[in-house]
Amino acid sequence: MGHDYCLQQADIDLLRHAGMSEPDIEHSTAVANKALEIARRTHAELDMELVGRGALYHDLGKSKTHDIVHGQTGAEMGVGLGLPPAVTAIMEKHIRGGLTAVEATELGLPVKDYTLHRLEERIVIYADRLVDIITDGIVTLQSESESESRFEEILRTYPKYGKNEITMNRYLGYHHEIQALMSRT
Repeated sequence: MGHDYCLQQADIDLLRHAGMSEPDIEHSTAVANKALEIARRTHAELDMELVGRGALYHDLGKSKTHDIVHGQTGAEMGVGLGLPPAVTAIMEKHIRGGLTAVEATELGLPVKDYTLHRLEERIVIYADRLVDIITDGIVTLQSESESESRFEEILRTYPKYGKNEITMNRYLGYHHEIQALMSRT
């Protein structure tokens, strides 16, 4: 459970071999690095390999489609690649941070439990949102911490990040939970 987990080149090579584009690999690597950084800052007992690999592989399905089904597609691919179930769960559940049955139905996805039960899963989702905000230039790279301090305002201002009220409130819940853990030091 040590806090010294580093991304493995073999995992990055696997993404490339699966047909993931370089921009998607860059995004996934950035999310993994951000997720690991956040996980360390929480000082919680976490499976750091799950955080790193779950984040790295979360968008694997984008090698086949950028549609909303990329989570489900990626999870199926991950099973085929022999990834651990905890990693494929993140791949499947990361769409909008843990869909309700109603949302899954609206999006045409199978109805199942997409709840993010583990803190590791919630950290990956949070890192994914933060990286999108940073990459899109909403905050400057020089002030990455601004993506955290302005997270709520950004989600409420830019529908692209909050998506809708249900999703936004879920993201804000993860934000508050993780920020609270980081402030306990």
